[in-house]
Amino acid sequence: MDVLSDVIAIMRTGRPRSARVEWHAPWGQRFPSVPGSAGFQVILQGSCWLLPPDGPPVALAVGDVLFFPHGHGYAMADHPSTPVDEPRCDPAAEAGDLYASASVGGPGAPTVTLCGGYELDPARAHPLLRDLPDLIHLPARLGLHPELRAAVELLGAEVHRPRLGADTVVSSLLDMLLLYTLRAWFDAPREHCTVSGWARALADPGISAALDAVHRDPAHPWTVAELGTRAGLSRAAFARRFTALVGQPPLTYLTWWRLAGGARLLRETDAPLSEIAARVGYGSEFAFANAFKREYGMAPGRYRREGCPVAFPQVNIVKT
Repeated sequence: MDVLSDVIAIMRTGRPRSARVEWHAPWGQRFPSVPGSAGFQVILQGSCWLLPPDGPPVALAVGDVLFFPHGHGYAMADHPSTPVDEPRCDPAAEAGDLYASASVGGPGAPTVTLCGGYELDPARAHPLLRDLPDLIHLPARLGLHPELRAAVELLGAEVHRPRLGADTVVSSLLDMLLLYTLRAWFDAPREHCTVSGWARALADPGISAALDAVHRDPAHPWTVAELGTRAGLSRAAFARRFTALVGQPPLTYLTWWRLAGGARLLRETDAPLSEIAARVGYGSEFAFANAFKREYGMAPGRYRREGCPVAFPQVNIVKT
C-alpha cells in the first residue's frame, strides 16, 4: 500500500463510529479529551462556533471539517456566549452503536453536524499522525476538496436514513472521510499551513519515493544505498535528508515499520509466527521475536493474546 493508506491501516483498531446531531439554539456542548482516539466534526447545515481550550472562538459554516488527530477535548456552541454543557449521558450507553441520530438543545434555529471518532492503537503510533497539529480545520471553499465534500454528503445521508447494508457503507465512508481529510491537509498550499516533519517528507519527491518503496515491500532487504538510489541521491546525502525529515535514520525507520506491521498481523490474523516474520522481513521466527520484544516490551505471543488496551472516542448524545 501507499504510505498514507499503510499508516491508517496500521494505527486503526476496531470500527469507527459516527452520529448525525441536530443542535437547536441555544446550545453548547463539551467534548472531553479521549486518549488513543481521533475525532471529527462536519457542519452539514447552519453555523456554529468551535470553542478551543486555549484559543479564541472559531466561526464554522456549512461544509467545514474539523479533525482532532490526538483526541484532545474542545467545545462547540451556537454562539461564543452560550453556556457549555458537560457530556449529558453515560459514554458507555452508545458503545454498541456504529452510527446514530439525535436532536438536542432549545427551540431555536438548527445546526446539523456529523461527528464521530476512530480508535487508534497507541502501541503502533506513527510519526505521520503524531506530527499533525491538535486541530485541522478545513474550511469549505468552492472548488476545493470535492472528494471530501462528496464523502461527507454520502455519509450524512446514510447516517440520517440507514438502509440495507448501512453498517458496511458507513464504516467504509468513515474510512474515506479520514483519508480524504488527511490528503487535503497534506496537499494544502504551503502558505496556509506550517510544513514540518512528515508533511515535508511526503512533499519531497526523493524521500517520498524511498518511503513508498519501504511501505510497498517491507520484507525486501533494503540498504541505505539502494533506498538512496530510489531517491536519486547519494548514500550519505540520502541518509542525512531522510533523518532530517522523517526523524529517524532510514534503517531505524525500516525496522520500526516492520515491527509495526508484525504487530498488526499478530492482532488481526491467525498466521503462525514464522509466516509473520517472513512477511515483515525477518529470516527467522527467533530473530523477529527478539526484535519485537525489544520494541514492544513483550513477546509476540503475549502481545497477540493481550494487545494494548485503548480508550474509545465516545459520541455523547441523546437519541431521538
